Parts: sequence; structure tokens; C-alpha cells
Amino acid sequence: MVGTLYGLGVGPGDPELLTVKAFRKLKESPVIAYPKKRKGTKSYAHRIVDVYLNQEEKEMLGLVFPMTKDPVILEREWSNTVEQVYEKLSEGKDVAFVTEGDPLLYSTFIHMMNMMKERHPDVAIRTVPGISSINGTASALGLALAEGDEHVAIIPARDDYETMKKAIVENDCIFFIKVAKVMPLMLKILRELDLVDKAQVVTKVTSEEEVIWDMNELDHAELEYLTLMVVRK
Repeated sequence: MVGTLYGLGVGPGDPELLTVKAFRKLKESPVIAYPKKRKGTKSYAHRIVDVYLNQEEKEMLGLVFPMTKDPVILEREWSNTVEQVYEKLSEGKDVAFVTEGDPLLYSTFIHMMNMMKERHPDVAIRTVPGISSINGTASALGLALAEGDEHVAIIPARDDYETMKKAIVENDCIFFIKVAKVMPLMLKILRELDLVDKAQVVTKVTSEEEVIWDMNELDHAELEYLTLMVVRK
């Protein structure tokens, strides 16, 4: 029999925010798949669950995901990654793929799931929801996300002045993920709208490396990839 592929959301950073169900699946699954950095350092998701794993009792399957937009390279590397996972599944072993946050919200697991369905429809796929960085940020900041008829938006930040400005104007609470690369643009928009005091920026929320930034320090700050901005009007 072919094993089951599980997408496990392991939360935004604090290992204690792992759900009971995700913890159980970690213990039950003989193979733990995780995003692997080419330089050999542990990925963020791997570090979150590390405290719960006895790696001598598990097959640890590190998967390298290509950081490119070249369609030829993407197809080749993703095909290789999916086949690595299927090799374990075809041995009858369940595979738990760990991903920070939630597996169905801007997660690498989504592409893994879709390609696995396309290439190997015999594989059963299950997901375990995880606490997202959105929820983690609300908790860390003591921020009420919405009440009544208020709108909440989750926007991948990009270099598009009109779209980013429109998102702020039209919603009551806006989360901009992957914001580090366009911080100068976001600060420009906030200043034009006189909303700097309504914004907060957090890196690696809930983890031991969490940073809640002073908005006045962001013009020249070097921000890590796992940084988001929330604007609560």
C-alpha cells in the first residue's frame, strides 16, 4: 500500500504553538520531510519541530526548493523533489511534510500537494491546520484583528504603488507578508496616508528571534525574509 502524505502546519515559530494533532502525526509518521537549505543549515520549520523529534528514530528527508523563476529549472527541481517524497510513500511509509504557519496558506506544501495529485493520484493527501503568522502577530501585539463588519486582508507585498495603497485604503486591517523587499515603498505610502502610527512590523513572530520593530528605524534596517507588516486602522 502507498503511504499517506501529510502537510503539517507547525505554527509561526514558537514550538509550543504546535497543535496536539500535528504533534501526534510527527510521532506517528516514519518519514519527516522538511525544506532544506543548500548550505546545510536547518530550515525554519525544521527548527520549530526539532525539540519534538528523535532523529535516530525517523527518516529525515531534506528537500531543496529552487529559488528561481526559470520555468525549466523549476519543473526539473520540483519533479525531483516530488519523486523523492513518492519514493518513500511507495514503500508504504507515511510522510509528514512540515511547514511553518498553515500548510494551505502561502505554503510550499501547496505546490507539493498539487504536483503529487497530478503525478501520483494514488497518494492520499491530508493536511493538519497550523497557527499562521497572522494569528501569531495579533497575539504578540495584543491586536484585535477585526470585529463586526470590519475587513481583514492578507496581501503579498510587491512593488506596485497603486495596489498596495488601495489595499490599505479599502480594508480595516491589512497584513503585508514578504514585506522586507519593498519596505521603502510601504513606508512612503504610509506617510502619504498619515498612517505610520497605525502600522507595526514584526520579524519571526513568536520565535526566540522575534523582533518587533520601531517604525522609526525601518528606513535603513536590513530585514529578514520572514517579516510582515500589519496596518490596523
